[in-house]
Amino acid sequence: MRDRIYLALFKAFRWIVLHTPRKAEALFIKALARLIYLLDAKHRHIARVNLDLAFGETMSETEKREIVKNTYENLLFNLADFVRNQGISKDDLLKKVKFVNPEIVEEAKRLKKPIIFITAHYGNWELLPLAVAAKFGPITGVGRPLDSKVMDEILRANREQFDIKMANKKGAMKELIRAVKDGRNVGLLVDQNTAENEGLLIDFFGKEARHTPAAALLARRVDGVIIPAFITTKDHIEFSIEIYEPITVSKELEKDEAIKRCVQQQADVTERAIRKKPDEWFWLHKRWKNRFEELYRR
Repeated sequence: MRDRIYLALFKAFRWIVLHTPRKAEALFIKALARLIYLLDAKHRHIARVNLDLAFGETMSETEKREIVKNTYENLLFNLADFVRNQGISKDDLLKKVKFVNPEIVEEAKRLKKPIIFITAHYGNWELLPLAVAAKFGPITGVGRPLDSKVMDEILRANREQFDIKMANKKGAMKELIRAVKDGRNVGLLVDQNTAENEGLLIDFFGKEARHTPAAALLARRVDGVIIPAFITTKDHIEFSIEIYEPITVSKELEKDEAIKRCVQQQADVTERAIRKKPDEWFWLHKRWKNRFEELYRR
């Protein structure tokens, strides 16, 4: 029954996206986002805790409230673009995406270095791997299957366009190493909280947080380069993917220290991207849960 409800809601939203003029669609999405914002007290609270931890009194209450509202809008605009990207051609996809600093990736390819793209739940993060794969070649990513089987099938079909493969989060490292040996790029989301036995403590917005070491461990194992990439938009029609300077794992430091430093660099570049446009990050998850769980419970 739950799957049927999810599918019906998705089909209704899909029909609106495909049959409504863009201006009317935008008004509908903003109204729906505002309604969800008003009803979803739980995630509204999580977002406010995160914003307080990240910005403290350097950001006003009004600014924080607007960021939370925009977070909900961004999710729905992303879903609308997800609908439009189903079965899209490579040419049409690349027409709406501009790459900033693509020469960084081209140089890594010229040096035949295994490439590990990292990003965050930021901007239109579902579009990012499609565009990167369409421009730079096949990618293997990591994801946890959705609880809804029917929605997971829809999500997977969209994510695996342009020779993208998705590895299950459990036991993913072996598959990622195999992907590198097969000449594929790797893509990882690295901005969410992790369990104590999985993540390393780093500084994120001046607060301790747990961060996955997966990209650093893989880069050290395959002698690869980590390339951060973040996607933003002004109108949810055209998008810009900014590629940042590559991050490597030091061969001169002891292993644990080299991994820790590499993970901190990943957290730093993620923070830089978020600070540029805070309302495009996914503030609705408990990023600092491992260190400030009591704040989320209040």
